[in-house]
Amino acid sequence: MDNIDQIQSAQILTSENKLFTQRDLPRVKVYQWKNNEDQRTIEGILHYPPGKFQSKNLPLVVLIHGGPGPASTNSFTADWYTWAPFAASEGWLVLEPNYRGSFGYGDQFHNEVFLQPLSRPGRDILLGVDQLVTDGIADPNRLAIGGYSYGGFLTNWLITQTTRFNAALSGAGAVEYVSAWGTVDTSTFIPSLFGGYPWDVPQNYQNESPIYHLSQVRTPTHIITGEKDVQVDSSQSFILERGLHYLGIPVQLLVFPNEGHELNKNPWYGKIKVREELKWLHKYANRSLTIMKD
Repeated sequence: MDNIDQIQSAQILTSENKLFTQRDLPRVKVYQWKNNEDQRTIEGILHYPPGKFQSKNLPLVVLIHGGPGPASTNSFTADWYTWAPFAASEGWLVLEPNYRGSFGYGDQFHNEVFLQPLSRPGRDILLGVDQLVTDGIADPNRLAIGGYSYGGFLTNWLITQTTRFNAALSGAGAVEYVSAWGTVDTSTFIPSLFGGYPWDVPQNYQNESPIYHLSQVRTPTHIITGEKDVQVDSSQSFILERGLHYLGIPVQLLVFPNEGHELNKNPWYGKIKVREELKWLHKYANRSLTIMKD
């Protein structure tokens, strides 16, 4: 093609992912709210179920990104890790919050995750849920939360801070950060979050570790871990499962054998993960939706 005027004579040679042109897809918008404690504006990506853009009183699942740096964006993804479009296609309103610590909002915003690595971003997230309920967008009786890696960290924290969620999905999350530091493959990551090593700031570790607040949990929780995860040792998931079991909270632990943090050894595991998480959401948070078929 020599010039732009010839564009009308161009022929389509390929048609990849044709299926997505034959069905309704979720619509997305940026959603903002205030953290009234310091007047910070927080935003997230809001995915509406197909055909329900701008609808009210929808079942909500909050899917929290990992990192904490890599922020959620208005982009299409179709994998087990970033599955908001799929969850929306299954009937859920999905909020992906870009909490304190996310990239893309300036150095200060990112650095505000340090010293309070769970409680501060956790408040950002809960205030977003509050705003969605206040605006009439989310049904307060059908709320769920979940995340993987740092998203799992925050999920584990938030179920100790509120009983509003009907279901939780914890993936590769930590619950006790001294032992997490001792088993992680990078020895500086956790101390950088907490402001020092465990013997330097022991109170920081205790204040922000969900295990010490676990008696407050009332949320049925589904847990996933890779057996050979060296970024977040699987023992953290075992501790969470045992604690919730002793407390009488509905809990299910799914361990993928020989898998690390990325769950990339067996391509079926990603499908199994999402399928089982959707079943959990259906069972405890929204029975009105049709669950994913095997």
